[in-house]
Amino acid sequence: MGARSGQQYLDDLAQRRIHVQIDGETVTGNTPNHPAFAGVARTYAELFDMQVSPEHRDVLTYESPTSGERVATSFLVPENDEDLRRRRESFRTWANYTGGMLGRTGDYLNSALMALSQAKSWFGQADPAFGDNIERYYQKVREEDLLCTHTLIPPQVNRSVGGGQQGGGALMAHVVREDDNGIVVRGARMLATVAPIADELLVFPSTVLRGTPEDEPYSFAFAIPTDAPGLRFLARQPLHANRSKFDEPLAARFEESDCVVIFDDVHVPYERVFVLRDTDLCNGFYTRTSATTHMTHQVVTRTVAKSEFFLGLLTELADAIGIDGFQHIQQDLAEAITTVEIGKALLQSAESQAAKNEFGVHSPLWTPLNTARNWYPKASQRLPEIVRKFSASGLMGLPAEQDVFGAAREDVETYLQGKSIDGPDRVRLFKLAFDASTSAFAGRQNLYEHFFFGDPVRMAGAFVGSYDDGGVRKRVQDFLQR
Repeated sequence: MGARSGQQYLDDLAQRRIHVQIDGETVTGNTPNHPAFAGVARTYAELFDMQVSPEHRDVLTYESPTSGERVATSFLVPENDEDLRRRRESFRTWANYTGGMLGRTGDYLNSALMALSQAKSWFGQADPAFGDNIERYYQKVREEDLLCTHTLIPPQVNRSVGGGQQGGGALMAHVVREDDNGIVVRGARMLATVAPIADELLVFPSTVLRGTPEDEPYSFAFAIPTDAPGLRFLARQPLHANRSKFDEPLAARFEESDCVVIFDDVHVPYERVFVLRDTDLCNGFYTRTSATTHMTHQVVTRTVAKSEFFLGLLTELADAIGIDGFQHIQQDLAEAITTVEIGKALLQSAESQAAKNEFGVHSPLWTPLNTARNWYPKASQRLPEIVRKFSASGLMGLPAEQDVFGAAREDVETYLQGKSIDGPDRVRLFKLAFDASTSAFAGRQNLYEHFFFGDPVRMAGAFVGSYDDGGVRKRVQDFLQR
């Protein structure tokens, strides 16, 4: 089949009977046309359309090594620096189109599956069938151009104990039994973004497991369709009001739903299982396979695009109301420029020092990417703060589209104009500023970026623990003895 068009994606999704509970309603199918998901589903469809468009086809797709069909570049196994740049350019094309606001575009988990598939021998340590399963599944997702989401962490019930101890061990998703054809999973996981409009759910390890027999039922990795029997999604309240793209320029397009995942005795066939009852493989799932490295390569590309979007927005705001000449405004613009350039430099550093991993996959250097993922969650919080500073009370006096182009148009044109922009266009610009900095959508974006890779404090500890400081310490020791 190869790369899908947007209409093919929407048609396939409409046929799935995905079970979602949202706003007091039980949805059991046709999710791309539901008001809570329709806007973002159509944006994802636009991304699929870009794959098959003459303008972007050569960047976003390549020829499959098995079928010869054009498939997404995010599945490309990099063999050299040029392949890494090609992958990054495909990430950048989608991220620029969305302003970096979509955190679960298909290229994120496609990158993980690419790395995992090449590590089939590592999965095969437990059972050769698991190595075959991950390779075959990667090829299936690649050839059918499926959109994946994933779920990682246990429900947030009692953080003072491990997930397997919460609710007597019954709350966190776990294997309750096996049969001749597969495993049966019961319990819950968090937090599947875009699950109502995804084709597949990847259930991957996250919490570090201690390796005790009690941890075995929670030690697994598998994939299932989002409409698998017994699978339910409990979605959070939507962060948009189904208003126009003028009134909600970001939320109307990019509001990715986040869901608690409930497994009500879900049967998973063995051919879709990649790890089972092996805590060591679960704990090394991302690092040993370089999956985290390639996922983070996509993430840093996206966050650079997002920083650039904010820089563009800030520059437009400053020019629109004539504050661009003030030194304190220029200082903030310089901070935004610095955020963009640091992200680009870390990305370039990682790519320029790439090398093959133990499975032959040409991979960016992890340390600069790890630096970026520890730095950006904090840096990202400043960009909307600067937007609020530049816009100030201008974020509060924003009439609705019906007023801007209706009976109040003359007042809008007279009293809401800017230095270099007319009234309606100034309202349009400041609506974007509001949605990027102040709305419920903006609040979720800030939270999402801050915890994207987990608890920043734990991440910092892991960063320090893994960093090779031997060389710099020796310099100090040698200096003291000089």
